[in-house]
Amino acid sequence: MKFIKTFTATAILLGAMAQANASAIITDGNVKLGVDNYGNLNIGGSVSSVTGTTAVGLRYLTANGEYESTSHGCWCEGWGVAIADNNTSGYANNSTGTAGLSVDSFSSTASTASATTLMGSALKITHSFALAAETANLFRVKVTIENTSGADINNLLYRRTFDWDTDPSPFNEYVTIGGTAAATAVLAANNNGFCSSNPLAGCAGAFNGDFVAAGPTDHGANFDFDFGALVAGGTYTFDIFYGAAGNKTAALNALGEVGAEVYSLGWSGWDANQDGTGDNGGETTPTFIFGFSGVGGVALPDPTDVPAPASVLLLGLGLFGLAMSRRQRKAA
Repeated sequence: MKFIKTFTATAILLGAMAQANASAIITDGNVKLGVDNYGNLNIGGSVSSVTGTTAVGLRYLTANGEYESTSHGCWCEGWGVAIADNNTSGYANNSTGTAGLSVDSFSSTASTASATTLMGSALKITHSFALAAETANLFRVKVTIENTSGADINNLLYRRTFDWDTDPSPFNEYVTIGGTAAATAVLAANNNGFCSSNPLAGCAGAFNGDFVAAGPTDHGANFDFDFGALVAGGTYTFDIFYGAAGNKTAALNALGEVGAEVYSLGWSGWDANQDGTGDNGGETTPTFIFGFSGVGGVALPDPTDVPAPASVLLLGLGLFGLAMSRRQRKAA
């Protein structure tokens, strides 16, 4: 009996250690993510990018090689939640710190990952990564925050931090942030990718709110959200998008296809007009994508919703008129 108890305890301990150390590299052959055990990005262990790093945060895969966008330098991508009512928080960021969270479970396949974490007995947070059905350029992360505290929450906060370091010129990139002015859940947004991911910590940026093509310099994007009240036992769900495309137009189209409301784009400082080609050397310069939906904003236009040409509308009106004329004659 003693042996059985010891074996069981050891198995439980090993299982907990495995969950704590779990991570996954997932891909659709076009975009690659390195997902750590708390649901933040940046892990080691892949092939070298075009600039030589083997760490993976967010990559774009091309015939010319793999282009990394965030794992150069600090592994600063991360997230955090907080209950403003009592100033408690939990956050995960491999560079600026992790605290207040524990890993509940982690699982993955070749193209999916799911990380569930606990903020004590108050919140259960699940980040579920999967390919976006609408486009090959994005992964969708469905975030579900459950109030497990047994009491209503008045002020639920969430922060997501991203340090853009885009190949082929890491530490020298342009950054755009859009959609925040119309999004009711956005508290603040700026180009500081080096903040703590703790929503209760300050975060100041050189550029705030919506802006276009700031830089080039070494910077990123930070988004703070206030999701308001959450009743005991209730859940709040929203989506995050990570991906990349060949240029600005393709990136915005991808965001429109998934109905993103708020976003940041990061791309090489060698590509001032964001057309996907270096201004001087003709290098491949992808546009990387970081976006949100379900945050009270206005969805970007879906490029697949093409309005009917005027000729088609006129034909329809003509047929309607003909039908009405025949009906009137028949009635007479």
